[in-house]
Amino acid sequence: MSVPLYQAKAEFFRMLGHPVRIRVLELLQDGPLPVRDLLAAIEVEPSSLSQQLAVLRRSGIVASTREGSTVVYELAGGDVADLLGAARRILTEMLAGRNVLLAELREAEVAAR
Repeated sequence: MSVPLYQAKAEFFRMLGHPVRIRVLELLQDGPLPVRDLLAAIEVEPSSLSQQLAVLRRSGIVASTREGSTVVYELAGGDVADLLGAARRILTEMLAGRNVLLAELREAEVAAR
């Protein structure tokens, strides 16, 4: 039995729903990186990074290659970078709306005094 598209999308977004995974994807937007560089940039335990990289690799969002004893990760496609950019734009709009509301609340507080 096939999975409905909305369910597949929900599972995809759940897979993205971890801060370390998002950070890895952000770092890989600039190009492939070895695990040691990811570890230095993210500052998590190696086992934690390894688990999160495995989730991303199984989902097909990142690909890995071995260069000697070094494992290098890269985005599997450009659409991931587009998705992260869209998320950044959406968050910017959401936060800008909150700043407007905060300013209005502060003005109302000053006026009430």
